[in-house]
Amino acid sequence: MTAEGFLEGRRLQLARGVLLQCIMGGYPAARFYGSDDGDLALVAEPTQIHRLPWSDDPRALAICDADELTGESSNLSTRGQLKKVIARYAARGLAPVVATELEFFVFAPNTDPTQPFRPPVGLDGRREDGQSAFSISSNNGLRPFFNEVYKCMAALGLPRDTFMHEMGVSQFEINLLHGDPLLLADQTFLFKHLLKEVALKHGLTVVCMAKPLAHTPGSSMHIHQSIVEVGSGKNLFSDANGEPTAMFRHFVGGQQAGMADFTALFAPNVNSYQRLCHPYASPNNACWSHDNRAAGLRIPASAPVARRVENRLPGADANPYLAIAASLAAGLHGIEHELEPSEEIQGEFESPDNLSLPCTLHAALERLKRSQLARELFGQEFIEGYIASKTMELTSFFDEITPWERRVLAAQA
Repeated sequence: MTAEGFLEGRRLQLARGVLLQCIMGGYPAARFYGSDDGDLALVAEPTQIHRLPWSDDPRALAICDADELTGESSNLSTRGQLKKVIARYAARGLAPVVATELEFFVFAPNTDPTQPFRPPVGLDGRREDGQSAFSISSNNGLRPFFNEVYKCMAALGLPRDTFMHEMGVSQFEINLLHGDPLLLADQTFLFKHLLKEVALKHGLTVVCMAKPLAHTPGSSMHIHQSIVEVGSGKNLFSDANGEPTAMFRHFVGGQQAGMADFTALFAPNVNSYQRLCHPYASPNNACWSHDNRAAGLRIPASAPVARRVENRLPGADANPYLAIAASLAAGLHGIEHELEPSEEIQGEFESPDNLSLPCTLHAALERLKRSQLARELFGQEFIEGYIASKTMELTSFFDEITPWERRVLAAQA
């Protein structure tokens, strides 16, 4: 839209079906979004209108809500779903607080998708080989790129906590500061968009796939969550003596009750399960523990005022609005129904069957299809539309024969 049109308040409309567009560009059957495929109104969030600092021409981006023309939020909008979850907390005098940790890879351009991704050539003329985890000098040739990332974050009002080199080859992580869930979802979305745009300017490729490289740790989007009292801001996961509260236990119990049903929301792509099936620091379970990275629900070491629950299941490829909404909705379900968690696990362990999660997209979608909890919390229209879109993507994947199949199976009798 032109700046003039935007400033005049001209309404921008969008076909409902676009909210269910699959990643290949197609759409499920019209019955999932209304047979007439009528319009939605895109309503800009006033606090999320940004001049894009990486653009040479004057350009702006506005994060919008997708609302029905009658004024209510569309059931197909993931941002709208998150706002509904936050409102349910507010009705109880509660306010969730979240923070996201996002991992990503920085690669050289990859013009041939049949070839593996490769790290860029550094200032020493070499490509990183994976021995730079947590190193302060590992981003050698990437320093100009990261300098512009930092400047663009400041221009967009994205506060950052820590930035570090992660364990993978040319893999990095940012921790965003904790705050309001909707704000953090917006910031996570903006940061991913910023990364890709700035990378293109520097002749690089940023990849937020869950598992872009074999034999290398994948990329997560861990979600840290706590609940505070509206008004006082008191962390309700800790009592006056600094001990865990019943609300803390019930929140963990709700997370456990929802994780298997919601796995397809946290791990939305075929590639997501490459990360979860190689579970080093990316656990595919609903166990919980204090400061144990093998647990899907980790309680980080902290002072009582900062007691929180870290959901380690979502990958970097997850929709931040939907992943945060699903995680918080599960926790609130536990609070409302006073669900008790399982026994805490310690040390090395094998996940019991009742706390294991789907390990393929097909299995996750089948679990979501059977979930009454998902329909109760997100509505039938959204869940059925989401499954329809993701089933199209899964079918598209199965339409291709992989190099592994040709290399290993062609010679079999």
